[in-house]
Amino acid sequence: MVDCTARPAKAVAGESFDVEATVFREGHDAVNANVVLRDPRGKAADFTPMRQLAPGTDRWAATITPTRPGKWTFSVEAWSDPYGTWRHDAPIKVKAGVDVELMLEEGALLMERAIEGVPDVAGVKLLRGTAADLRDERYPAQVRLAAGLAPNVIRLLGQYPLRDMVTSSRKFPLTVDRPEALFSAWYEFFPRSEGATLDPLRSGTFAESAKRLPAIAAMGFDVVYLPPIHPVGRAYRKGPNNSLTPGPDDPGSPWAIGADEGGHDAVHPDLGTIADFDRFVDAARANGLEVALDFALQASPDHPWVKTHPDWFTTRADGTIAFAENPPKKYQDIYPINFDNDFDGLYAECLRVLRHWMEHGVRIFRVDNPHTKPVMFWEQLFADIRRTDPDVLFLAEAFTRPAMMHELAKAGFHQSYTYFTWRTTKDELQAYAEELSQETAHFLRPNFFVNTPDILHAFLQYGGPPAFKIRAVLAATLAPAWGVYSGFELFESVAVRPGSEEYMDSEKYQYRPRDWEAAEAEGRSLAGYLTTLNRARKSHPALQQLRNLSFHETDDENILAYSKTTSGPDGGSDTVLAVVNLDPRAVRETMLHLDLDAVGLAAGEQCLVTDEFTGETWTWGADNYVRLDPFREPAHLLTLRRTGMSRA
Repeated sequence: MVDCTARPAKAVAGESFDVEATVFREGHDAVNANVVLRDPRGKAADFTPMRQLAPGTDRWAATITPTRPGKWTFSVEAWSDPYGTWRHDAPIKVKAGVDVELMLEEGALLMERAIEGVPDVAGVKLLRGTAADLRDERYPAQVRLAAGLAPNVIRLLGQYPLRDMVTSSRKFPLTVDRPEALFSAWYEFFPRSEGATLDPLRSGTFAESAKRLPAIAAMGFDVVYLPPIHPVGRAYRKGPNNSLTPGPDDPGSPWAIGADEGGHDAVHPDLGTIADFDRFVDAARANGLEVALDFALQASPDHPWVKTHPDWFTTRADGTIAFAENPPKKYQDIYPINFDNDFDGLYAECLRVLRHWMEHGVRIFRVDNPHTKPVMFWEQLFADIRRTDPDVLFLAEAFTRPAMMHELAKAGFHQSYTYFTWRTTKDELQAYAEELSQETAHFLRPNFFVNTPDILHAFLQYGGPPAFKIRAVLAATLAPAWGVYSGFELFESVAVRPGSEEYMDSEKYQYRPRDWEAAEAEGRSLAGYLTTLNRARKSHPALQQLRNLSFHETDDENILAYSKTTSGPDGGSDTVLAVVNLDPRAVRETMLHLDLDAVGLAAGEQCLVTDEFTGETWTWGADNYVRLDPFREPAHLLTLRRTGMSRA
């Protein structure tokens, strides 16, 4: 329940989640409960019995699974359970010789009542026969009682229960999105760098960028995210490393959107034409990739909006338009949008821009700094788009206070950037992952980006190649959605200055062509490792979920162990166990103590674990020795298989 049902909870098609409720009544009669899941047409799509979580606590739960996108609801029904009451009372009274014939007759009457709700002939026959057996005085009372308590009778009345005094909760809203809203792997790159030259300075193009798509697809990524592709302003244009002195051919920041060539609905002429962009989208689709486009609500001083709608910006006391600041950072080349003066006009224009790109094949948008815009704007925008294009997804790039990040997710963002980058210790990672997978999973879906053009954490700056592997494993397996910014696979790690998280020679301000083939040939690429991670994610349903995360104890504070388990429709299960050395500089050894319940093992039972990285297989039990060398393999990614054997 989100905001007392004012906003819907979230799921994706095929995602299972638990519904819990407190169920009780006066007196001593048995109670029972079920969940009713209703599809977008309001039809009851599932009638799921609830289970008691712990006797005596009155807490009940059921697992439900919506099957397709749309606006669903679910409700809890509680009811007095006459058969459950009889199952409890009859054995006690018959054994004590109290009201024996009366209890057996009451059981027979219950069987006859239940016939009305059983649709199949075999079930009706079973209940009629059971009623006759309960009344058959030729047999001892205990034998007659056993007929009413037979496992097949219990199963049948569990499927078609007798329900007295049914009460229902309100209908709780549930928005169900396509699976990619939860599970996806993102790859970010600047089209202007692909095929670019530095001497002379020349931009890459959409056509040249399309040549990079097969390699991205081969690494197993699903989404290609492009920073702004629009014309870049010339006023106050930034030079290399955010300098204020650009050369005549420096390209400037793509987030300084707008020039004489157009604004948010135009493409930079150096990249090509809108037809070239269409061909890029088609090429991505042919490689099994979706294109995500940056939606940055800001403008350069040269944007057409500045001339036609100066009221869309903030005017300072001296009459000038205020540029963007995040002290001590200054962005003289960018004007923030002000929604206070003409909300309706801005809203109409933003909706028009989004629909323009949707018509050109974009179904995913990464939104820049959404926390600086009114929440009501996003809520209204998403509602309008969902009515016609419910498959369109939005990722919130909001590194801000938790309350605002939560509010944006509740307002309708399908995914959210997180604080993952700044969680590096065992305690930090476990606490944060538990928060995301348990406390906020019903409204916030995390996307764990390992780096961005703005964020190069010190862990990567000073940890060497092992640090890149460590962060990739964590991001790809703790969260079902993760992403990398190009250059990560080449171990790019030099900051512009000590203490900064900005890249040296940042691609935000200049072209950065890379020789991918040479890096691969010389062994300077992490592409193979990323491929293994993404392959494991796609082959293991457990890694495609958020709410199924469990942690396991280790004796070393630098080794993190966690598992994900999911059950399939055929009754089988998939369990993946990750064990990660968080220290990129030293070999670590520890004992790992499995939570057997979390991985589906009985006490004393053994299992086989196979490492996705090395192919090695070991036999494990409750307590296991682990040694991880970060200079070889800093992590195990283990597939767990039950053997049915116990350790002697």
